[in-house]
Amino acid sequence: MTAMEGLPVDLRAFHNEVEGHLLATAAREEARSAAARFAAGLDRLAETERAEVERQFAAEHLALSRASWQRTARRGEELRGEYEAVYRRLRARLLTGVLLGVALLVAVDLVVLAAR
Repeated sequence: MTAMEGLPVDLRAFHNEVEGHLLATAAREEARSAAARFAAGLDRLAETERAEVERQFAAEHLALSRASWQRTARRGEELRGEYEAVYRRLRARLLTGVLLGVALLVAVDLVVLAAR
């Protein structure tokens, strides 16, 4: 059981929105930190040039993170579809097996009753 299973839809949507904002904030901070580390090694740049390099690096880092998240989300959707299809087939096979078993039991009961 997950923490969100018991929540009403409105709270679940709110939780997802807050989580999204927190993830985005963390990604922006990670991009800024990576940009600062990268620019720190560029000693020959003027302060304004270094700031511009940091800004561009952070923007590119954030764009790459966003693209990665989108690919991950698409793949998750694909996998969900695949797993749902497999689940439906397994459920149909199980139902078929149960129905055949019940039919076999009924047939055996009828044969036993007819033999008496």
